[in-house]
Amino acid sequence: MKLGMPQNTEGLVAAESVEQQLQIPSDLPVLPLRDIVIYPFMIVPLFVSREKSIRAVDEALGENRMILLASQRDLDKEEPGGDDLYSIGTVAVIMRMLKLPDGIDDKTAAAMMLKGLTTQYLIRQTYRVKAGDTILLHAAAGGVGLILGQWAKHLGATVIGTVSSDEKAKLAQAHGCAHTIIYTREDFVKRVDEITGGKKVPVVYDSVGKDTFLKSLDCLAPLGVAALFGASSGNVDPLNLGLLAQKGSLYVTRPSLNTYAAKRENLVAMANELFDVVKSGAVKIEVNQTYPLKDAAKAHADLAARKTTGSTVLLV
Repeated sequence: MKLGMPQNTEGLVAAESVEQQLQIPSDLPVLPLRDIVIYPFMIVPLFVSREKSIRAVDEALGENRMILLASQRDLDKEEPGGDDLYSIGTVAVIMRMLKLPDGIDDKTAAAMMLKGLTTQYLIRQTYRVKAGDTILLHAAAGGVGLILGQWAKHLGATVIGTVSSDEKAKLAQAHGCAHTIIYTREDFVKRVDEITGGKKVPVVYDSVGKDTFLKSLDCLAPLGVAALFGASSGNVDPLNLGLLAQKGSLYVTRPSLNTYAAKRENLVAMANELFDVVKSGAVKIEVNQTYPLKDAAKAHADLAARKTTGSTVLLV
């Protein structure tokens, strides 16, 4: 599979601009490489034809490969469904384009962008992880978790990861976690307290939501940060802000990639930092599952049932 661009490329040389509109031929399926389609961004290896690869725009890009972060209007609702997930015949709004450097192959790029950019803003901006920190990471064997664990370890942090099984514990340990907690049979609050000698942690990265959030607060040291960046178990109930004072003047944030990457210069800087840690080998991107596009329904079912680990890619 080769990355390419739609043949109708008039004005594409101005791709630096945000929300540039292109008319996409209806026979070009779009691959949304996202978990359960819950994010406003969609990451695709541009547009891939069933018949043949579409060549890059020589006038604008030469032979450079690009990756596109797009937002499809039909996907703006929270629970899109049907064929509109994988093909469009109307207008797609191009939100961002990023040049892929040498050393990043197409499948790796397809698997890493959303999760990697999410990791970048979490550990480099939301709370800037530094050497000597001990941090708590929920869903440590998930797509973001496997990247965040490696990157945080590279920065000199000690990572405590929660997982649901022994198998996932081994996977998390192989990807940066110094300690793993199997939350299905262990009290992760108690274990964090034991691991840290009662000091607790300065930050919790929580993509689980309802099932973990309040207990996550109990893992934080005074002035700690709870970064809630997902809700795989459901949305968190309304929070009594007085609890934050009671538990140590804590901070709670619900960050999103949309905000951190709203300005193109920020997006490019984030992507370049991600590319650097991947190219250096500090962070390894592993595609643990691939599905043919015809089995997309099974891919979504497996994701929802938590049968997958790491990154999942759909192939045309």
